[in-house]
Amino acid sequence: MSDNKAILEGPASNIHGASFTSNPETMAYATTDIALGTKAPDFALLDTITGKLFSLRDVAGTKATVVMFSCNQCPYVLHVLDKVTVVAKAYQQKGVGFVAISSNDAATHPQDGPEHMKALAQQYGFTFPYLYDQTQQVARTYQALCTPEFFVFDANLNLAYHGQFDSSRPKSDIPVTGEDLTMVLDALLQGKQPSGEQQPAVGCSIKWKYPY
Repeated sequence: MSDNKAILEGPASNIHGASFTSNPETMAYATTDIALGTKAPDFALLDTITGKLFSLRDVAGTKATVVMFSCNQCPYVLHVLDKVTVVAKAYQQKGVGFVAISSNDAATHPQDGPEHMKALAQQYGFTFPYLYDQTQQVARTYQALCTPEFFVFDANLNLAYHGQFDSSRPKSDIPVTGEDLTMVLDALLQGKQPSGEQQPAVGCSIKWKYPY
C-alpha cells in the first residue's frame, strides 16, 4: 500500500515509512488516505475465538469485506465496539465479511494477548473472527497505524474506503452510529461507487515491537 501519514501527540518520529507529529492533549493517532483501488493483502492468522487459522479469502464477503485493526484496551475501540458488533451482524447477513485484527505487542501489553482477545470477543458477542497478528507483519503490510482503523474492500477486494467508523470519540457528545462505514457499505451493496472520501481514523497507536 502507498505511504500513509499519521498525526500523533508527541515528538515527530517514523513507523515503517509513516510520519507523524504530536498533540499533547489527546495522544491519538489520525491516519490519512491510502490509495483507493489497492488490492487487499492476504494473510493467515490465528483466530483467538476458535483457535483456527483464517486467510483473507476465509473472511471475505461476496459483496464487500471489512478489516478492522483493533485491540482490547484502547478507549477509542471500546467507545465504538458495541455498535461495531451490531453493524457487523446486520451487514454479514447482506454478504459483507468482517474481521478484526489485533497487532499489539503482547509482551509489553499482556492485556492484548490471545486469551484476553478471546474473552473480549465473547463479552461483546463477536460474530466475526478476532485474529492475532503476532509478528505485526499484517499491520505493516496494510500500513495500519492505530486502533480502531477500518479498511473496506469491494467484491473484488479492491480498497473502497479507509478510515474511521464515525466521528464519535470518547467523552464527545456525538452519538456512535458507524455512519462513515455504513454509507460505504450501502453504496457497495447497491452496486454504486462510494464517494471516495476517506475520513481519517483516530485512535490509539498500534503497540509496535522494538526494534521495528
